This record gives sequence, structure tokens and C-alpha cells, in this order.
Amino acid sequence: MSAEDQSLLERVEIPSIPKEAAQKISHLQEQFIRAEVEQLRKSVPLLNPLFEKRNEIISSPEIQNDFWIRVFASAPAEIDEYILPTDAAVIGSSLKNMKVERFEVDAQGNGEPRSLRFTFDFHTSEEENPFFTNSQLVKEFYWRKQSIKTSSGKVRTWEGLVSEPVRINWKKDMDLTKGLLNAACDLAEAEKKKKGGDRTKLPEYEALVKKLEIAEAEAMNDDEDDEDDEEGIESPAGTSFFAFFGYRGRDVSAEQNKEACKLDDERYAKILKGEQVDDEDEDDEDDELIDDLEDAEIFPDGEELAIAIAEDLWTDAMKYYVESYEMGDDLDDLDVSEIDADEMDEDDDNEGDEASRPRKKARN
Repeated sequence: MSAEDQSLLERVEIPSIPKEAAQKISHLQEQFIRAEVEQLRKSVPLLNPLFEKRNEIISSPEIQNDFWIRVFASAPAEIDEYILPTDAAVIGSSLKNMKVERFEVDAQGNGEPRSLRFTFDFHTSEEENPFFTNSQLVKEFYWRKQSIKTSSGKVRTWEGLVSEPVRINWKKDMDLTKGLLNAACDLAEAEKKKKGGDRTKLPEYEALVKKLEIAEAEAMNDDEDDEDDEEGIESPAGTSFFAFFGYRGRDVSAEQNKEACKLDDERYAKILKGEQVDDEDEDDEDDELIDDLEDAEIFPDGEELAIAIAEDLWTDAMKYYVESYEMGDDLDDLDVSEIDADEMDEDDDNEGDEASRPRKKARN
């Protein structure tokens, strides 16, 4: 084949990191990650008394009623984008208190610090909470590792947050997840009763996958409608924030996690000694890492959202509470007379273009 017949991509040699250098970088990155985890672990017993003191402050009547409502209203974009206007209505009316715990770390700073427990307390009166009857929702996330042997004989390691779905007792016609959360809970309960076997053969699995397909089709239709009408507000998860309580992740038991951690620690000890180890190729046999729960996951971004709430919203709640008042002060201090006349003229010139441009619906 002549040079003229070759595509540009075929003729250009794409540079890559030398294998030896890539291995050293990978090993150093692993050391950084382990150091960060250790730092997080030791910070837990130091921060817990401060969080308790904060809770005492916000428990006063003049703050308690709207503290977490204001915090969520001022949430950063990576959290706020998951809260639909209907979700905001529930939070604004019903949420009393919230707590995040790194519950696997003991008082001495030992344990897995990336495991998280979320506790949400809600009002239960019909006036304050016409949505569901639960006074409290507790969602636990466990940080787990899993060693997977591929068909080529290589051992791949997966790690991340796993959880069990938590049922919400929705009142009639109030289910913001449109049945997805109940279906996820039904599947989890059916698996426990069966105690093993192929979950994909369960009728509850088929029912949940069907509901997800319907929800996806409805979302696509809504997107098409929005192109002809206003731009709708949608969540990256494609559903309500409350579907977060249905997140599962992978199916990794405590025993599987213990074995994977042992293998990983042995491998890391060899790295520290300078011994040769087989490094994983992230692009190798990715299809063999697929878990059958992926097709039945109602909130795919559950891990990302859990980490964002724990590391940002929970930790900096006081900051967001104060900022909620500062935003109001900024509006009060705005002097309309200071708006430049040229800007007013420019707005007039662009009025026609703006009229034809889709607008976002306001959040409640």
C-alpha cells in the first residue's frame, strides 16, 4: 500500500509513554491513593466531635427548621443537577435532619474510611410530608474490592461502593421514581429468599429491566418534546434524586472483599520491595468485568453522588448555609440604576434572538 492510500491516522505514529515509565507512574499513583486513604482514615476520629458540635448548634429552633433545606438549595452543581424540582419540593417541605458517617472506622481510626452511611430524618405529618410515611431513611454504602480472573488467566481488581436498596413507603400517586425504587427493592428481596442462583432468571429482574426500558423510552420522548417547547430540567441519572436509595453497584460480598484485599496487599508489598508484579491492562477484557446488576441499576451515578455529598455537602454544610443568606443579600444590594445604558440597548437588540431561544424551567 502506497503512502497516498494510507489514512492520516495510519501514517502518523501516535506517541505513548514508555512501558517502564508507565509502570513506575502507576505504582507511584497507587502509593498516593493509599496515603490519601490513610489520611482520611485518621481524620475520622478527629472530625467526628466537630460534626457533633455542629449538630448541637443547628439543633436550635431558629436554625433547625431550614438548615438542611438551605444547604441543599445552595448545593454545588455536581449535586444540584440530580435534584429535580419535584425532589426539591420534598426536601423543602419534609427534610428535618441529615447525617453522614464513615461507619466502618472505629474510635482509634481503624477500618475502611470510604464506606458511608447516610441518615435522612423527615417530618411525618400530612401537611409537612404528603409524599411518604418514612420518618427516617438510612442508606449504607460499603467500599468493596473484587478480584476477577479473566479467560486469559489474568486477575483484574474492581473496587468501589456497593449498597442495598432502601424502600420508601410512598403515599398514593406520590412515587417520584415511578415504581423503579420499589422494583429494585423487590428484586433484592427475591434474591435473598432464593439464596443464590442466576438473578436474571427471576421475574423481579425481568420486571425491573422492563421498567427501566420504559423509563428510558419516556425520557427520550420528553427530550424530543423539549426541542419543540421549553428546555426541560433533567437529572444525569434520568430519574428522581430519591432513586439514589435504590443504588446497588456490584454484587460483592464481605468474604470476596476480604480475599481481594489480601491479594491486593500482597501485590502492593511486592511493589514496595521492588519485586516484579503483573500490572493490569485497563483496556484488556473489560467485557469480562461486566456485572449483571448493571442492566438493573436504577441510579448509575449513585457512587459519584454519595461521594460528592459526603466530601462536599456534608463537610461544608455550614458554608453552604451561610452562602444561602449571602445570595439573598446580593440581590438586596443590587442597584438597578447602575446597569449600563449600553447593556440595556444590547439587550434590546438581542431580544428577538432571546425570544426564539429555549429557556430552562425554573426550579421550585
